[in-house]
Amino acid sequence: MLPEPSRPVPPVPWSPPLPSRTPGAADLRVFTTERPIGGRHRPSRESLRVVRDRLTGRPALRVAALLVVAILAAGCSSSAATGTGGQAARASAASGDAPNLRSVCPATVVVQSSWFPQAEHGAVYQLLGKGYTIDEKHKSVTGPLVASGVDTGVKLQIRAGGPAIGFQQTSAQMYADRSITIGMLNTDELIQQSATTPVLGVVAPLDLDPQIIAWDPKAHPEFNTISDIGQTNTRVLYYQTSPFMGYLLGSGILRASQVDGSYDGTPSRFVADRGQDAVQSYATNEPYAWAHEVPQWNRPLAYQLINDTGYPNYANVLGVRSGDRDKLDACLHKLVPILQRAEIEFIKQPETAIGVMLAANAAYKAGFHYDRPLAEYAVRTMLEQAIVGNGSNQTLGDFDTGRIAKLISILEPIFKGQKKPIKDGLGPVDVVTNAYIDADVGLAPIK
Repeated sequence: MLPEPSRPVPPVPWSPPLPSRTPGAADLRVFTTERPIGGRHRPSRESLRVVRDRLTGRPALRVAALLVVAILAAGCSSSAATGTGGQAARASAASGDAPNLRSVCPATVVVQSSWFPQAEHGAVYQLLGKGYTIDEKHKSVTGPLVASGVDTGVKLQIRAGGPAIGFQQTSAQMYADRSITIGMLNTDELIQQSATTPVLGVVAPLDLDPQIIAWDPKAHPEFNTISDIGQTNTRVLYYQTSPFMGYLLGSGILRASQVDGSYDGTPSRFVADRGQDAVQSYATNEPYAWAHEVPQWNRPLAYQLINDTGYPNYANVLGVRSGDRDKLDACLHKLVPILQRAEIEFIKQPETAIGVMLAANAAYKAGFHYDRPLAEYAVRTMLEQAIVGNGSNQTLGDFDTGRIAKLISILEPIFKGQKKPIKDGLGPVDVVTNAYIDADVGLAPIK
């Protein structure tokens, strides 16, 4: 069971070290952890239990029974419950005030997230006010949208993604359900879906994509970068649908003979092979979760951000259907700066929003494992590795259009080869916009 948000959690004495530059490769970063590593497509607590059963010889037949119980419980549970915590509102925004969204935004701003609640979604969960409700059946939370202690006059609803929507892409879900105001998706998806379900990114709470390739430094002491892996026959486990793999193969960083797209998100094969493989992971999860859930491993991993190989993806971008831009224009001019500030407030003081995430995950009863130490680890990691930051200027949340142009040039031939062509003549202006960004909102150094 996940801990209740109100239950005191002992402080985590360990923190990941500050990133160090790889010798002889100033433009590449490699990180190691003091403890073992864990992601999107994250394994549930039960799936990790199955791994332990396989490794220790205990039977895993109980999984089927537990799944049946979970399904029955979901069908019989009440549909909504009042959550504890959330941001307190000191005041309500008066008409005409900057935080007042009542006259310009939908009565309920609906956000379709990319996965179950997690620290990478901090900007939106930071805005949920006290008195929010959790809908267990539909896996969503709804409450007053509170910006820096001010009730904006509208509600916010955050819907879980991934398994909650049958693993459908966020862009597809946005077009299937027009009640969604904003979707959360990566820029490579924005590019991939530009010809069929176009979405325009309006703010980037994360400056870098936390996806990594990880390896065991004891088994592979010669590895410092992902390129080093490509000079060997080491197998690389990854999710078949990951667009970045086409780049790593096409650029010669990895070789087709060594990659295996059957990775299921669990550490089973990695542990069974005693760390001989490399594996796709997330810097914000596996480096901590595998340490606590897979005692048969219990040793450090080294890893490098895929971003540092030259794949400049933005993760968890918030965007609107391209055709809805004019309709939402007035709303976005007010809402986007609120989201920028919310990300900064979350990264500085994440406790309240993490409490909401834990309460939602517990209520959803989806077998998704997420606890406070893991969420706190993710926040520290996002700061220390500049996954959350201002990028090349003093503004948080804006887009570097040069990065977008490079990503388009990388992905266009890949998607064409997969017979999934993108929009003809696609440029950065079709994918993202900085029109709603407040350039004066930036993350000051945190001491």
